[in-house]
Amino acid sequence: MHWIMATLQAHPEIAVLLALAVGYYVGGKSFKGFSLGAVTATLIAAVVIGQLGIHISADVKSIFFLIFLFAVGYGVGPQFVRGIAKDGIPQALFAVVMCLLSLGAAYLAARLAGYDVGYAAGLFAGSQTLSASIGLATDAINQIGLAPDKTQALLNAIPVAYAVTYIFGTVGSGLILSILGPRLLRVDLAAECKAYELAMGGTAATGGEGSAWHQYETRAFRVAAGSQLIGKTAAEAEALLGPAQVFIERLRRAGKIDEARATTVIQADDILAVAGRRDVLVNVVEHAAEEIDDAELLSMPVEGVDVYVTSRELDGKTLAVLAHEPAAHGVFLRKITRGATATDIPVLAQTQVHRGDILTITGRVQDTTAAAKAMGYADRPSSVADVAFIAAGITVGALFGALTFTIGSVPLTLSTAGGALIAGLVCGWLRSVHPTFGRIPPATVWFMNSLGLNVFIAVIGISAGPGFVAGLQQLGVSLFLWGIFATTVPLILGIYIGKYVFRFHPAIVLGCCAGARTTTAALGMVCDVGKSQVPALGYTVTYAVGNTLLTIWGMVIVMLLK
Repeated sequence: MHWIMATLQAHPEIAVLLALAVGYYVGGKSFKGFSLGAVTATLIAAVVIGQLGIHISADVKSIFFLIFLFAVGYGVGPQFVRGIAKDGIPQALFAVVMCLLSLGAAYLAARLAGYDVGYAAGLFAGSQTLSASIGLATDAINQIGLAPDKTQALLNAIPVAYAVTYIFGTVGSGLILSILGPRLLRVDLAAECKAYELAMGGTAATGGEGSAWHQYETRAFRVAAGSQLIGKTAAEAEALLGPAQVFIERLRRAGKIDEARATTVIQADDILAVAGRRDVLVNVVEHAAEEIDDAELLSMPVEGVDVYVTSRELDGKTLAVLAHEPAAHGVFLRKITRGATATDIPVLAQTQVHRGDILTITGRVQDTTAAAKAMGYADRPSSVADVAFIAAGITVGALFGALTFTIGSVPLTLSTAGGALIAGLVCGWLRSVHPTFGRIPPATVWFMNSLGLNVFIAVIGISAGPGFVAGLQQLGVSLFLWGIFATTVPLILGIYIGKYVFRFHPAIVLGCCAGARTTTAALGMVCDVGKSQVPALGYTVTYAVGNTLLTIWGMVIVMLLK
């Protein structure tokens, strides 16, 4: 044991990795649906390890925190810009109001309890479940100009308050929004979500990846003598089923296989390869034609591909309108992904497509290629990240953030952390509208996001370890109770403001609240209660705004209380 202690003290990098190993392992476990999460578990593990008196250079946490903030900004950039600039303005304004309420509640709690800026910053970060704000709070405290021992005392207080208030911040937010929220709104959330889906032209989806049942299939049918299809072109035949779209992809005639075109005239005994929804092929087409097992005819190259929408012409159009575009021929939409957390947006007839959305489409390669060309850019799977873009973006952002502007006698600066966040926002938006450069695969974004934050948290916890136990014993119960106050008040007020002031549909009010508070766990609980993904329509824009402002508030609360 003595050797292990001495080794960790001599090699602090091992201590950081040990904290990560324990944090990710323990954080990944759950008990009756409750989990600490990697961040909180890493913090607790780091604080325990920190009792050994391990010194780690502050430069380590600074580097990883810049990487984390850039990844956060990169992910929310498209939705942040769209939310501010276009039809997401009401939701963006709501997020601003919610963020101000969150800041105000934490500030009031700190004032009434008499906490210093260190405890206040930790209380804010934990009660609002936004670990990223700790970084900007740390920068702000370091710039106050106090004596080193006083500065360190304030910094040590942050993880104490964060760890005590985070648990209810996470669990409480989900319970308030999913259980108390519908009661405050006086609605049946599941019924409201169903009504919203019906109003938007939605139907329940079944199957999907990993399922033996496929929503879209291609099957072969023989055109019998006397069929109403004889003499009609492929386009005319496809139009017979109206909104129940089917596509004639290929045909076999006299033993020869040809590609079907819109002008191809159908003849008796042709064998057609028809693609469409399974229920249409089984319940409609199969009753009108004989199905044939023609493996050669059906052996076509198909793919599922994610397409970044960059076209200005398609921005804001509904799926019902886009279905009639020429480029939509032969292509089926499986999923719409929007926002930093890859939120699935319901595929409804009246769902609008926006620039920056990712549409997962399936069909023949030539059809998906044509559709991708019309919509934007086909982002076919790749594990290669544009590291030069990442490093240059962080560098430029940090240099900009390091600038100090003096207004009167007050120095103002974004700090390198704030600059990295803004750089991520800009770079993420640029990637969404010009996805020919700056590729960062989702797995890489996750790695930068998760590891960057948790290394930062581990260093904070290890450094603050010696003062953690004393601080917890002194203010633990008080911190927990004030954390409940700071978590609960903004959410309850936000529910009523969303309903009566912004007049959001009841189905998305709670999603807006979850997004503004950046609590993905709460969104999942709300969607579970509503038995629908509709609440997610209120999540993406509010998340983008809330994630940015709540992070910055870590610096603001220090400025208000110093």
